[in-house]
Amino acid sequence: MAFTNSLTQFAFWKTYLTPKRYSYNKIPDLTGKVAIVTGANSGLGYATTVALAAHGARVFLACRSKERAQEAIENARAEIKAKYPKAPTPQLEFLELDLNDMTKSSQAAQEFLKKGLPLHILVNNSGIMNCPFTLSADGIETQFAVNHLGHFVFTMGLLDRIKESQPSRIVILSSLAHEMTPKHMNGIDFDTINDETKSNNWDRYARSKLANVLFGKALARRLANEKVWVNVAHPGYVATNLARSTKDVWGDFADKVFRLVTNIVAMSPRVGALTQLYLATSPEVESKDIRGRYFIPIANEIKPGKISLFQSLIAPIVLGKKYVVGE
Repeated sequence: MAFTNSLTQFAFWKTYLTPKRYSYNKIPDLTGKVAIVTGANSGLGYATTVALAAHGARVFLACRSKERAQEAIENARAEIKAKYPKAPTPQLEFLELDLNDMTKSSQAAQEFLKKGLPLHILVNNSGIMNCPFTLSADGIETQFAVNHLGHFVFTMGLLDRIKESQPSRIVILSSLAHEMTPKHMNGIDFDTINDETKSNNWDRYARSKLANVLFGKALARRLANEKVWVNVAHPGYVATNLARSTKDVWGDFADKVFRLVTNIVAMSPRVGALTQLYLATSPEVESKDIRGRYFIPIANEIKPGKISLFQSLIAPIVLGKKYVVGE
């Protein structure tokens, strides 16, 4: 019943009534830019990496598995050569990042800083969804740990370098699922966040996506006087492996139905990546001073759920002090 009630609040229809406001031929020359994309070895992260590198950026694939990242690098080089014959030689490198461990997330930021490079674009793309209840290396519910806390620590560890490199961008991926956060949670229920009996898998995913929205809005306020533009994106319903836990959670039949629906109505990662690419690359973001905003496909701004508008008032306190590492 809770899931059904949540669905009535979940305005998924918004992504099907909006125009396409960005395309690959609008991406500017990114020569000299340095970017990091988390979860870059597949799906939206891979599509984003290919686009950035094809337009001249030096891109670090921040992933947990070096083997999968290296495979993605080889695939990206081949794809760029085939689709962008006039593109410069792709500059693609692996950066080890385990978002399930805040210490390792902090270490990943430090490893990048040691390279002495600027950082112009950070795309916090990686995420997990609808996973069975587990705790992270730090003893925190895994979806919240990976989707929000790992990225929070990683971003804060890189923030001074991002400020030094301005003009620069930070793009945080959230989801319309943040609107599904149940009322009984009162937003982000820090006191019961690790209690399996107080929430289900979808509740926990929605909570983590709400945290993404709040973090983006709070960070944008903090950087209001800097040439650092922070924004939040919902990529839409995209055919990726994000729902890989469906079979384990709901069984084989539900998994098959979900995959069938995905094949029919979902966008390809290449199309789904356009909203985050808009926020990462479009000159319009700077010329119109777009900060702390929330976008859905393709590059359309809307207001996030009401709960995020209220909680954004306390986000700097809640998200900045409850779990702080390396700040």
